[in-house]
Amino acid sequence: MQGHRMLDDMIDHLASLQERPLWQPAPPEVRAAFKAPLPDEPTDLAEVHADFLGLVLPYGGGNLHSGFMGWVQGGGTPVGMLADMLAGGLNANLGGRDHIPIAVEAQIVSWVRDIFGFPETSGGLFLTGASQANFVAVLMARVRAVGDQVRRTGLGSQSRLVAYTSAEAHGCIPRAIDMAGIGTDQLRMIPTNHARQIDLEALKAAITADRATGLTPFLIVGSAGTVNTGAIDDLAGLADIAADEDLHFHVDGALGSLAVLAPDLKPLFAGLERADSLAFDFHKWGQVPYDAGFILVRDAKLLRQTFGAPAAYLARAATGLAGGDWWPSDDGPDLSRGFRALKTWFTLRTYGLGALGASISANCALAQGLADRIRHEPGLELAAPVALNVVCFAYRTRADDTEGSINAAIVERLHLDGIVAPSMTRIEGKAVIRAAIVNHRTSIDDIERLIERVLFFGKALDNQG
Repeated sequence: MQGHRMLDDMIDHLASLQERPLWQPAPPEVRAAFKAPLPDEPTDLAEVHADFLGLVLPYGGGNLHSGFMGWVQGGGTPVGMLADMLAGGLNANLGGRDHIPIAVEAQIVSWVRDIFGFPETSGGLFLTGASQANFVAVLMARVRAVGDQVRRTGLGSQSRLVAYTSAEAHGCIPRAIDMAGIGTDQLRMIPTNHARQIDLEALKAAITADRATGLTPFLIVGSAGTVNTGAIDDLAGLADIAADEDLHFHVDGALGSLAVLAPDLKPLFAGLERADSLAFDFHKWGQVPYDAGFILVRDAKLLRQTFGAPAAYLARAATGLAGGDWWPSDDGPDLSRGFRALKTWFTLRTYGLGALGASISANCALAQGLADRIRHEPGLELAAPVALNVVCFAYRTRADDTEGSINAAIVERLHLDGIVAPSMTRIEGKAVIRAAIVNHRTSIDDIERLIERVLFFGKALDNQG
């Protein structure tokens, strides 16, 4: 009975999101509850659930709410939540062995191949998120460049490998280069053009200069939607350069790549199908509950070359539980892996690609509508071009506010207000408001509330100054 109550409470919570604040700070007494000592004795499940309802549920991160526009986080669905419950009950380890949960993930790999137009030789698997997937891609590119002996001998202090990405690339790209032992000094952050895309001529010049000094270019990382502004690099142009220079072409598609599901947006991603690897997240525009990252690789053998390792306790058999055609642990960093594929399988089957694409298209239409409202509002101004679903804008502040401090303060006020929640970023060194529209629940009413509250708090702060 208690399990039924817990499920009912969560479904009721999802049905009444708009009746509560988007976000609210946890009071001291709530935070103090999480300093309790380690429990030696059992506690009744109903009591633990009551603590969840009172201490956890009201103080979440807000990304379920339609007014959440702060960071690129999907809103999830009740279907995904229920599938996650089923996966928890099954408690499958998708590292390997012969059981049908592996077949579910293999089917998702096949579907992803079709979504992005990759060939039959491609493979992939679920990971925690695009940050881990981007790291996996760097490791694969490293093996492709110098051979799999690098796994035994390392790169050594005289490594000459050099990688290239946009100055607007996500911070996980330098981190991946760092963790791969290549060193962030060996990552060239190429400047962007007026559309905030990587400058192709500057990229080609950097590659030529590095080769002239004896360095070894090995990797280009393009962005299918930059995290700061949503800009989409010229992926076809990057694919051409990678092919001409024999470099691994990887695309960080965490923010935008699933927009290929929307017919009106798919042309923006021309060239994505030519990537050697792609990192993306189902837990963003796929609306799958966290976490559900994915790596897709044109040549599946490269995953095995990068991660495969024999182990006596992982011995295979022709039949029985130790059988199976595919052990995902051979192709990635995790030996123990949760059943992330199930909530994705349920989401894709229940809603279908058409509905997901329509939701993505609607988000982008809202972003364009927001941009139009900003252009016609004297108190506001756009801070960057709007390519997809990210709108960077500013309240027109006093001339002496060169750092944009009022805009940073507006964002803080909005969060505490609990109605809409954009984030803050910096464009050309100045603080601006950033609205990333990812939630399928977001509507034109949320856009109007965002405009109204920004103007309200902006005027109030201006008057204080």
